This record gives sequence, structure tokens and C-alpha cells, in this order.
Amino acid sequence: MRFLLLTAAAALLAAPAFASPAYAQDAAQDDFVVPPVVMSTEHPNEEAVEPYQQSNAHAGATPFEGTVMWEAFHGQEGVNRIVDAMVDRNIADPRIAGTFVGHDLVRIRRTLKEQFAYILGGPVDYTGRDMVSSHRDLGLQASDMGALVENLQIAMSEEGVAFAAQNRFLAKLAPMRRDVVVR
Repeated sequence: MRFLLLTAAAALLAAPAFASPAYAQDAAQDDFVVPPVVMSTEHPNEEAVEPYQQSNAHAGATPFEGTVMWEAFHGQEGVNRIVDAMVDRNIADPRIAGTFVGHDLVRIRRTLKEQFAYILGGPVDYTGRDMVSSHRDLGLQASDMGALVENLQIAMSEEGVAFAAQNRFLAKLAPMRRDVVVR
């Protein structure tokens, strides 16, 4: 059986359509050239993005008042660990991994860290895009958002964030669903 498949494949490749100079010329004209990646001059290891107006209002939620939530999440180091763990889970999660293919994970991590820190009342400004424009072309569904939230909950639990603090944070994030989920 293998011999027959190999023989058929060899015969197909030797067929005039594949061996003709016209086919070779068409193939050469159809070569796809990937444009060079332009790196950011502002943020090391990130791809450059088109300029946009930066504003804390783009974070998608108003920050908690005081330092209770910031402390519950163990400050910037805790937020960094939570975001890194969540992103690692997301890119390994077969339900949503495809969403992250071809996107600048360095930028995603940085802007999520800024967003979470800002919302938690940390001394951080959010420099990312607004929620609508940053998610517009992703075609996210409710199930995608659900998987991401599950991964965030696991990351917060691994960091030792109290369940009540997790719920308060998720309640702040929940209204963003209408700006992120498009179908």
C-alpha cells in the first residue's frame, strides 16, 4: 500500500502541470514576502504600533480607592506573576491559544500588567489602547472570555489572592465584556 501511495505521489509530481516552466514562473511570482517587523523605540522587545491617544480611561474600569486591593494582590510583583501565569495558561489553552498567535505577547503582558495595576489602585498609568479597538478584529466569543477568566482565576489563586478580593476584581472587569466579546 505504501509503495502504491509513493508511486502515485511521484507520478503526480512528475506530471506536466507541475514540471512545466509556466508553473515554475507562476510559483515564483506568488512567493509571499513577509514585511520586516518594526520594533518599538519606547518599549524594548515590543513591536511598534500605530500612534494613539493614551489615557487611563482606556483601562476599561475605574480604579479601586485606597490600597486594600493593591495589597491583596501583593503589589506590582504579585500583579506581574498573575499576568505572566494567566498569559502562559492562555497560550497553552487549546480553547483560546489561537487568539494569541501572531500577536505581540511582550506588549500584551506589559499592557495587562499596567491595566490590572491601575484598576487595583496601584501607582501605575495604563498606556494601552481602549478595549473596543484593541479587541475589535479578534472575533471573541463568550466562551473565549470564559476561558480567559478561568485562567485568570487560577493565576490569582496560585498567587494566594483571597477569594473575596478575586471576586471584587472580576466584578470590575466584567463590564468590559460588552467591549471585548463581539459575537
